[in-house]
Amino acid sequence: MITDRALGPGSSRMLSRTFASLGIPGFRALWFGMLLLMAAVNIQMLARGYLAWELTKSPIAVVVVGAGFAPPILLLSLYGGAVADRVSRKKIIQFGQVGMLTIILTVGISISTGTITIYHLVAASVAQGTIWAFLMPARQAIIGQLVNEDQITNAVALNSSGMSLMTVAAPGIGGLIYGFAGPAVTYYVMAVLTAVALLLTGLVPGIAPVAHAKRRMWGDIKEGLVYTLHNRTVLVLLLVALSTALLAMPFRTLLPVQIEEVFNKEVEALGLLLSMVGVGALIGSLVIASLSKNNHRGWVLLITSMLSGVAIMLAAATTSYAVAVVIMVFIGLGDSGRRALNSSLIMEQTDEEHRGRVMGVYMMNFGLIPLGALPLGFIASSFDVRIAFGLAGAALLVSAIGYTALTDRVRKL
Repeated sequence: MITDRALGPGSSRMLSRTFASLGIPGFRALWFGMLLLMAAVNIQMLARGYLAWELTKSPIAVVVVGAGFAPPILLLSLYGGAVADRVSRKKIIQFGQVGMLTIILTVGISISTGTITIYHLVAASVAQGTIWAFLMPARQAIIGQLVNEDQITNAVALNSSGMSLMTVAAPGIGGLIYGFAGPAVTYYVMAVLTAVALLLTGLVPGIAPVAHAKRRMWGDIKEGLVYTLHNRTVLVLLLVALSTALLAMPFRTLLPVQIEEVFNKEVEALGLLLSMVGVGALIGSLVIASLSKNNHRGWVLLITSMLSGVAIMLAAATTSYAVAVVIMVFIGLGDSGRRALNSSLIMEQTDEEHRGRVMGVYMMNFGLIPLGALPLGFIASSFDVRIAFGLAGAALLVSAIGYTALTDRVRKL
């Protein structure tokens, strides 16, 4: 039996600090609901991307489906952030989960009835992006209402570790379900996970909005933008997030192409690669959850960004699937800085009244993914997917080195 004495006082304190926020009932309910929703989302990423490839055999079509969620996020995230400061964040999350469930069931029924086309998948991606523009700012901002101010980094990192855990488990499971039972059953499994997530979110306490509707929505949006522009530390952190959204996220969108054209494998192999990304991200997120304000978190963020760039370049260079599996762990470690540390630092540097709107600006980064994904899709289609990966990795490394050299705002955090 392992005891605190066996672990040692230092290890016991670190373990306690790492999982501290889960001791709060409201955050715990949010966390478990998020866990199941992200399981569905990660299975969907695999299923939708692979189904798009099976329907079209076109890298460009795979990219369009994978990035279809981005335009509505770009257009609506500012509005979604303002809504998150004016409306109950719990209700926004619940409505978003109902919308996700509707989308998943619609695609599943289309597959079962043999009416599914690439246009269904594009429409589903766009609809999900519309929901995400409201759900994500609310979900991030509500964390600051459920935990104490000094627990925000821990709570956001635990939130990220849960997402990473599902990145580990869900794609592998989803790949097996898809391979043995087909895409329709895969979508119905997603629907069950989303429905249970909705029930768990009902256990989160209702918290009053932080801002009152004293003026038109555009006035709130404008105030949020002005606040963000004048908060220079937040602005630099948002630029760091932008570079990873443009250069690291499209890498995953094109993995189905690499699986078939470079490794000559099928959907189960794609599930393992995505799972290994999750292994690295889970390890990194748990380490970040244990960090205090004295642990040079800004340097950790910058180093993980550089690591992402180097790892993507290595993924571009290899033709060995076994080597790629190992490289995915390092890509996941790099992802943990973007997912956990970047968003938590932004929240720490933002006052409660503006968190929804600032997280709306943060979400816009994901709406810009097509600016990176579409050019990479054309490069993969015209030349080679490895060239596309190599260019993305090199650009990410250069941008991370640039942030490190040209400003000390992140380094001081």
